[in-house]
Amino acid sequence: MKKVVCTLTFIVFAIIQVLAQSPSITESEGWLESAFIKWTPVENAESYNVYYSGEGITNHKIDNQLIRSYGSYFRADVLGLKPGIYTIKVVPVLSGVEGTGAASGNLTVKAHDRAGFAFMNGRVPGAYKANGTLKDNAVVLYLTENTKNTVSMNVTTSSKGQISTCTGIQNILDGYKKGYDSRPLAIRMVGQVKNPTYLLAGDIVIENKNNESAGITFEGVGDDAVADGFGIRIKNATNIEIRNIGSMNCNSKERDNIGLQQNNSYIWVHNCDIFYGKPGSDSDQTKGDGALDCKLSNYVTFSYNHFWDCGKANLIGLSGGIEIGAYATYHHNWYDHSDSRHPRVRYYTVHVYNNYYDGISKYGVGATCASSIFVEGNYFRNCKYPMLISMQGSDVWNPSTQSNDYKNAPTFSKEDGGITKAYNNYMEGQTRFIAYGETSTGNYNTTVDFDAYVASSRNETVPNTVKSYQGAKIYNNFDTNSTVMYTYTADSPDDAKINVMTYAGRVLGGDFKWSFNNAVDDVSSDVNAALKAALENYKTKLVVIQGETGGQGGEEPAIEAPYLNEAENITDTGFNINWDAVEGAIQYIVSISHVEEPTTETESIFEETFNQFTTDITKNALTSGLTDHPASKYNVTGGGSAMACLENGTMDLTGGRFSILNLDLSSTPTLYLTCKYISGSGKFLVSVDYEGTSGSTGNVYNVAAGTISSDYITLAISLTGGKANSLIQLRTESSTTVRIDNITIATSDLLPKIITETCTVNAPATTYPFTNLIPDTDYTVNVVAKNATETSLPSNSLYVTTLKAGQNAIGNIENDASIREIQFYTITGVKVKSPANGIYIRKIIYENGTEKTEKIFIK
Repeated sequence: MKKVVCTLTFIVFAIIQVLAQSPSITESEGWLESAFIKWTPVENAESYNVYYSGEGITNHKIDNQLIRSYGSYFRADVLGLKPGIYTIKVVPVLSGVEGTGAASGNLTVKAHDRAGFAFMNGRVPGAYKANGTLKDNAVVLYLTENTKNTVSMNVTTSSKGQISTCTGIQNILDGYKKGYDSRPLAIRMVGQVKNPTYLLAGDIVIENKNNESAGITFEGVGDDAVADGFGIRIKNATNIEIRNIGSMNCNSKERDNIGLQQNNSYIWVHNCDIFYGKPGSDSDQTKGDGALDCKLSNYVTFSYNHFWDCGKANLIGLSGGIEIGAYATYHHNWYDHSDSRHPRVRYYTVHVYNNYYDGISKYGVGATCASSIFVEGNYFRNCKYPMLISMQGSDVWNPSTQSNDYKNAPTFSKEDGGITKAYNNYMEGQTRFIAYGETSTGNYNTTVDFDAYVASSRNETVPNTVKSYQGAKIYNNFDTNSTVMYTYTADSPDDAKINVMTYAGRVLGGDFKWSFNNAVDDVSSDVNAALKAALENYKTKLVVIQGETGGQGGEEPAIEAPYLNEAENITDTGFNINWDAVEGAIQYIVSISHVEEPTTETESIFEETFNQFTTDITKNALTSGLTDHPASKYNVTGGGSAMACLENGTMDLTGGRFSILNLDLSSTPTLYLTCKYISGSGKFLVSVDYEGTSGSTGNVYNVAAGTISSDYITLAISLTGGKANSLIQLRTESSTTVRIDNITIATSDLLPKIITETCTVNAPATTYPFTNLIPDTDYTVNVVAKNATETSLPSNSLYVTTLKAGQNAIGNIENDASIREIQFYTITGVKVKSPANGIYIRKIIYENGTEKTEKIFIK
């Protein structure tokens, strides 16, 4: 008894102690449509409640996942704030009891700069409104290192309202890919997140089938959200926003940190920190491939991003010959010692304004392939060539001979030129810049060899007589066309530099800090070895997220992770892998996984039409069975006061019943009912009798009809304990009317599955042959190393696609056909013009249309 009393006394004392203490606020600040607060831990506090007030809101509690421990301090971020003045209050909690809180002073929250083509036609990309708050009916998900494979969401995945439970971040996005869920979605990434188990060729891929209502925001929380190892790819999507993400060590198949692919519109990527990716096989991919590339996408804005020594920052281009109708804006980006493509433009119409070019070793803006670019109010510091037009001016100028060199000098693969209009830019330290029509200081004509047409006013139009040297392309004057151009206010170059250095990248510049050596880094395009090592060794300081079990930080194992090399001997049923040996390893665990599409056998009772029934059913029982299934297995009967099959293939139940007899439910499947509530206030019931005698004596699943939906949704009912010779009955009570559009019985999960197998390889061996694989299938391979006490972190992910069935390294050809073209590709599928030493895929295309594909080794 004495021990119990002592324990209770201690607990009471601890609670009193917590209640008496208030957190010590160490830092708080408003930011762009967000604010944050830091405090020192309160002794014995089990958790914290955080509230914010301002702009008509009083003591609104934030989500647990926004509250994080960093060991010596806590931090909470408040997202989705409209501009204004706020305060944040932190309250310690012990045994469910709140203690004494502490509040910040007034915090000023500013608006994001929503300028650019992404906001044309009244669009506001993402899950947030123009005032910074979440859109109506928006869903918020939290993506962390602990939840990346387990986060779950119910997603509408069919036109009939079927609801699928999707688990894992990419599975959720695969659900949205179908385009039937119209709820805005905000995915909030917290902390350092490494590759989820299921990715698409190493990328998180965002699609919504161009559903305008289903805006998606992928955003980081605070200053330390990092996508480590995977890329982010957008395709077949509209109204998408990516913000406040740090992207480093990208090792996807595409090798783009963030990439826009085909058929996108109204995309906004802003306030991201973009670092080195893993090197590719080509000589110009030592820093990764594209940092933020855009292809076949319209109405896009890239703003306030910070590019850290990227090799190829921004490629934007359409397919050959497409010269109209695609618009993009680049503004307030910090090109921090990156090398080239800021942006490189093919065919697009682009506004480039108020960016800071900070020590650029190759070139700034590149105009090729009939592009029209308005370059306005930018600050160029030690940018070798601020602007280039393909095959003219500085692009072909040879400094050593002081003449044009069209063979060796061009930067842009000898493409046709575009036209750049420049206005109010500041330049210092450039190697060369030639304005149209300026006085020539050498052996060149500045009306032919120019880098840009420099306007005397913002609204000056470029004459049609100003043409590119190669291709004779003209400027389309989009910037002076009020039916095309948006409203914006440009900073002066000096103010632009200040605003970029203040706001570009993640909150307060992000948690990763680095100082470049201008004397070296302004002119070097080589990998900065120290920066690369810092990125590869980056480790979050985040310890734990409130409400989660398991920490985020901690010490990494002492044993190094293996490095996987490119796959070899790829066939339709297998391939070989090898990895670099790890010191001290005694075993390697190799895992291979692929996505298996559902092999579900579904028994569809009815889908689109009732062509097997009479078109009008009232109280008379059906005597005919389903024509699609043997009558012995299905005997469908109808009854009740009012039941009608409609001509469009739906069935209405009004105080009626619909029975399905002689079912074999021994495999405990799931019954999917696509339903729509029409009227009434009673119940919609699904009863199951496992003996086939009476539908009212088995399990009864009650659904309040009014809670179904005024639109179609799918009810998923698990038929646990099912037997052969079972009966299912659907009925409604009172005067309730429910419309049913589809009934399906599924014997297994309807979602794709990730199939993973592992094997053990004893050191010193560092190879493994995979056999008996599925043809034409994408596989992901990882390896971990083990010593006597520890297991390493996973290796880089290797993505390999087996050949099609019956195909091998050498395709079938006709021996007497003449050759039309020979193409070379790297093992990862990147096309190269002149292969160096190494392993390549050679594709020979013959005049008769046949092809031969083979792997070759060039010494």
